[in-house]
Amino acid sequence: MLFKYFRFFVPGLLGLLLACSTSRKTAVSYSETAPYPKREFRGAWIQTVHQPEYANMTPQEMKRDFVRKLDALQQYGINAVIFQVRPEADAFYQSDIEPYSRFFTGRQGQPPVPLFDPMAFLIDECHKRNMEFHAWLNPYRVSTSGNTVLADNHIYHLHPEWFVTYNKQILFDPGLPQSRAFICKVVRDIVSRYDVDAIHMDDYFYPYPVAGIPFPDDRSFRKYGIAQGYKPAQRADWRRENVNKLVREIKRTILLAKPWVRFGISPFGIYRNQKNTPDKSGSKTNGLQNYDDLYADVLKWMREGWIDYTIPQVYWEIGHPAADYITLTEWWNRQAGHTHLYIGQDVARTMKAADLTRKMKYARSLPQIGGNCFWPANELLWNTRGVADSLKRNYHRYPALIPAYTGLHDRTPKEVKKLGAEWTPEGYELRWEAEQSLTNPETARYFVVYRFGQKEKTDLSRAENIVAVTRDRKYLLPYKKGKIKYRYVVTAVDRFHNESPKGKSKKVKL
Repeated sequence: MLFKYFRFFVPGLLGLLLACSTSRKTAVSYSETAPYPKREFRGAWIQTVHQPEYANMTPQEMKRDFVRKLDALQQYGINAVIFQVRPEADAFYQSDIEPYSRFFTGRQGQPPVPLFDPMAFLIDECHKRNMEFHAWLNPYRVSTSGNTVLADNHIYHLHPEWFVTYNKQILFDPGLPQSRAFICKVVRDIVSRYDVDAIHMDDYFYPYPVAGIPFPDDRSFRKYGIAQGYKPAQRADWRRENVNKLVREIKRTILLAKPWVRFGISPFGIYRNQKNTPDKSGSKTNGLQNYDDLYADVLKWMREGWIDYTIPQVYWEIGHPAADYITLTEWWNRQAGHTHLYIGQDVARTMKAADLTRKMKYARSLPQIGGNCFWPANELLWNTRGVADSLKRNYHRYPALIPAYTGLHDRTPKEVKKLGAEWTPEGYELRWEAEQSLTNPETARYFVVYRFGQKEKTDLSRAENIVAVTRDRKYLLPYKKGKIKYRYVVTAVDRFHNESPKGKSKKVKL
């Protein structure tokens, strides 16, 4: 298995993590039966490709817009933001490797005035709200259409031989090792310089096929495929292995840089149709397929532990004749077990079909599904057909912790210390101490504050008892007349979302 040899020379936590990433012996399962799960991934995608508003904003206007969006998403219960930082082999951040994105400044390579780093700003703002930031990269895409003007410093001009054109799109040739090495270089740069919680990729690997237009990789297949023993009839297997290598190498790159940073992929919703699998292991669907059409062997990545979470884009309605939501969600549930599984939801289609209630309840009823991710975030911000209201009132009524990544690290952090209550200029506050470190992911990353009545049983398993999830080491108490007794419990949670088991408690009168 990949990474196995690393444990012999990588000391400490990193060696342990690499070993865990190899074996994946810890199964992922969710046994939430309560109406309000305490642990649930609640993500939202913010896309930048073909979004013209950013290029028309000043940096100050963009900051205000980001703050507005994050404040609203936090109110809707979102705990993870997946932001597209690399739409066309370019950057929504400051990079010495790739040019600024045209969707950021209006022209590729043009710097913002004054200088501004959207990714750094968003990471800070997400973390202030205890929301995760997942950096979303499109690996192979360089141009979404034939009229993109590439900046002078774009890698395309330095190495045009690495690229192919397909259906007016410019793409890295996935068959070239140079392409994989460059993409990993970009990933390493982001993970090393930014405090991201995850690297994320969606469904764009080999491009969506167009009837009658073959993908132009004859040159790389002759040089690498045939040289490796692949026959012409096995080109599809070779293409799949090219993507396998990229996914495997990205995971290795992340582990060597910051082993607590996760790697997640959001594939197209259909892996394979049952009629196309000799053993009938595919889903009872009839549509485009990851394995056969995009050369993305998602199940292999899950089995091998090369990715930490999967968010299949199950965007169809319940009862859809070609790709029924229930059929697909149940199929993905059967495939999981060693990789976290969340479901990608198309907000507009879901709300138009009045499917939200059934989809949320069904996903929560399946043992391997640990949450949802909503496409796109704008539909939540527009409150399309009342979706944001429904999340706030019902499905995200109480806070939720992201499911723990025990396959990466399964020990809990130390409990908080010196929990007490005191008057401050801000009011009556709970305050505590905790072991924390920017470079040690085993220490406390954030804290959960629970509240119980005087005679109420302490139950840390219920989301209804959570009053705050915070990165501060303090909590402003809702003091009134000082006559009612309450008991507060504070726990610590590490970067893998492992929570200290008991917490420290403090009785107060409010």
